[in-house]
Parts: sequence; C-alpha cells; structure tokens
Amino acid sequence: MRVSGTAETNCYVVACARSQEAVVIDPGADAAKIVAQCQGLTVRHLCCSHGHRNHATAKEEVKAAVGGETALSLLDAKAYLRSADHYLNDGDRLPFGDFELEVIATPGHSPGSLCFKVGNHLFTGDTLLQGNLGRTDLPDVDVSRQLVSVLSRLLTFPENTVIYPGHGATTTVGQERRENVAVEMLRQVG
Repeated sequence: MRVSGTAETNCYVVACARSQEAVVIDPGADAAKIVAQCQGLTVRHLCCSHGHRNHATAKEEVKAAVGGETALSLLDAKAYLRSADHYLNDGDRLPFGDFELEVIATPGHSPGSLCFKVGNHLFTGDTLLQGNLGRTDLPDVDVSRQLVSVLSRLLTFPENTVIYPGHGATTTVGQERRENVAVEMLRQVG
C-alpha cells in the first residue's frame, strides 16, 4: 500500500493469509488510510525503518486504532526524540502468523536505519530505493555507511529478492546490482 504524505512515502501492510496477523512497516502519514488497510487483520507490530517523520509520524495514531506494538531502533529514537514499545536490534525476529519479520541494521541514511526481511521480500526504507539511495543531503546522513550497508547487507541476498523501498517503485536485488546509480559509481571508483 502506498501512502501519500509530504514525500510520497510507501507504507506496507504485510499479512499472513491463514492467521490474518500483520505487521505495518513505515506508518508515516495518512493514518486513516493505513487503518482502513488493516481492517480484519490483527496487527502485531508497527515497525519504522528509521525515525524521520515521514516514516514514523502516524505510528501512535495507527496503534490507537488497530493495536500492535510500535518498534524502531534505539539510535533513531534518541536522535529524533521518538518513543516505541520495543527497540529493535540487528537480528531480531518478530513473529506474525506463519512468518517472521527479520530486522537488518543498515546505518547510513540515519544513525539507526533498519531494513526488514519477510521471506523473499525486503523492505528497505530509505536505505535503498529503485536505482539509487535514499536522500543523502540531510544533516544526519552518512553516505559512506549507507553504501557499506547496501553492499554488505542488502545486495548479498538472492537476485530474485523483491525490494519494497520507502519511496517509489519496487525493484529486485538483481536489478539494483546491475542498474543502481550509487553501486555503479562505486564500481567505477573501485
């Protein structure tokens, strides 16, 4: 589900068809639209890939309407004065229905940026977008760390892993290995 906000942020509701348990990823804006998408589901977790407002602002309003525990990294909670029910660490696994959401630390876009993997699906927030990185002009962005995160933590997954970014269209690991501007620049330098 794509949620329009100030920066056209993508919010994802991922559900287990059997149990109807779900996770919400990046509830940043338009709480009413997110809540509508959660009707009939039991929301277990509301996870923020990072603490920027367009990825986290609606989490409390959505939680009040549909339940679930809010979660983000402690580093971003401190950096952006955000609270959560649970602070996530690399390797954490959050169960919902027949699935688990795996937490992958990918610092760079923010001090505590996280990505989430469910099966063959990778939710990358602003760490990796189709064809490029998320914004690199913000004061807390460390582009070097972001590139290391992308190369060592994300592009190591199988080529057919589907990437659901925080902004824009879906892509795959294989497509990003071949076509991502930032990855190509590194190839030319290295």
